[in-house]
Amino acid sequence: MNFVNLPHPSSANSLPGLRFENSFLNELPEDPLQENYCRQVRGACYSRVMPKPMENPQMLAFSRETAELVGLSEEQCQSREFAEIFTGNAFLEGMEPFAMCYGGHQFGNWAGQLGDGRAINLGDVINEKGKRWALQLKGAGPTPYARGADGLAVLRSSIREFLCSEAMHHLGVPTTRALSVNLTGEEVLRDMFYNGNSQMEPGAVVCRVAPSFLRFGNFQILTAQQDFELLRKLVDFTIHHFFPELGSPGEETYLKWFREISQRTAMMIADWMRVGFVHGVMNTDNMSILGLTIDYGPYGWLEDYDPDWTPNTTDAGGKRYRYAHQPQIAHWNLWQLANAIHPLFEKTDGLEEVLNQFPDFYQQQWNRIRAAKLGLSEFRTETDQPLWDELLEFFAGTETDMTIFFRMLSKVSGDSMEENEPMEILRDAFYDPEKIQDEQKNKLVQWLTHYLERLKEDGMDRNERIETMNRANPKYVLRNYMAQLAIDKAT
Repeated sequence: MNFVNLPHPSSANSLPGLRFENSFLNELPEDPLQENYCRQVRGACYSRVMPKPMENPQMLAFSRETAELVGLSEEQCQSREFAEIFTGNAFLEGMEPFAMCYGGHQFGNWAGQLGDGRAINLGDVINEKGKRWALQLKGAGPTPYARGADGLAVLRSSIREFLCSEAMHHLGVPTTRALSVNLTGEEVLRDMFYNGNSQMEPGAVVCRVAPSFLRFGNFQILTAQQDFELLRKLVDFTIHHFFPELGSPGEETYLKWFREISQRTAMMIADWMRVGFVHGVMNTDNMSILGLTIDYGPYGWLEDYDPDWTPNTTDAGGKRYRYAHQPQIAHWNLWQLANAIHPLFEKTDGLEEVLNQFPDFYQQQWNRIRAAKLGLSEFRTETDQPLWDELLEFFAGTETDMTIFFRMLSKVSGDSMEENEPMEILRDAFYDPEKIQDEQKNKLVQWLTHYLERLKEDGMDRNERIETMNRANPKYVLRNYMAQLAIDKAT
């Protein structure tokens, strides 16, 4: 990632003509109306829309890695043209801006048509390796799906999305990527704390990058409208372009496709749980059909361990999307997707079988991850589940930072079990180590004794164990204060 001091002079006369192949537009029906006003859209998968002209676009930050994915150099990303294009003020040949139509369940209730309210897609770039990357601007102005909102984004939330997209990728979590954050030169009115005290904030646009931004809700809206012909067409399109290995369209392929979505979703959620990530808004319109983390809104990371924590203040009462509940919500969301695609099946037994298999498949992924976090070659439920439960109970009773604890745990060995040494090794994981009672300390020593016995029984080489644990247990996650430091620096 590269932060640039602004203003930055253009260092390239123009951006190269990236090769666009907009199959979504070419193969699926569009909204016949061209005017940009809020409306219900039927018989179409998208509406064409122009971004709002921005007053003074300036590039604030870009990701070198993501730029390379789409075929842009560092020099090109620092050009004036880049800022103009990736705020929506200018277009490269082949760019065709549009907003997707989709619906969704929000907090467990069907919300009807939603759609890209402040996201405008630019098209799909085909890079030198033949890989497809969709480009999407968030905060570039209202669309027919804006539901009366201004379609804009503020710098604060844009930086949070930019940083988290790239952080999640490097933590090994399936995710959409972020190419850039550009200032718009305009102010946006927002109520940061939802307390009625709205203030003007700097506006910004994030460029998201992913193979596709298709969501569960793209399919849900068509079934809700009883447009089963278009539903089949969209499913066939999705399989052809993103799951071609599954075969030709038909019930058997559709079932394979749903199973693949279910498994990708399970693996994504297991990785969220591994790094202590809480999405905050797991509505079905925020679920990627490719099993990617998408739509970084009021996300957060566990600090002192609390399985019931959610970063979303609007969910503070019910805590539907709390950390520990994310696997169950993913399962519920898959039921809603199954309900959406069931008209394509004569019998739904296969769909139900896949859904019933989800908890077991997720548990397999979670056990694999927990084994790695503990430095074990396998997770044995009969012996390791009690060990795991005892550890989480200790976390909850001592304000322990899960991320730091697991990272430091790899340093514990039989040689370090003398007197108070384990507490010293793990000290940085406790928010207030002086307040930990002797009873809790004794519980930790007892747990470590059992843990070391389990390691000895497992027999993994110590260096291999440390390497395995460090791969599974990040040293750093994007804590709220880190994101805030970046926001403060940018403003």
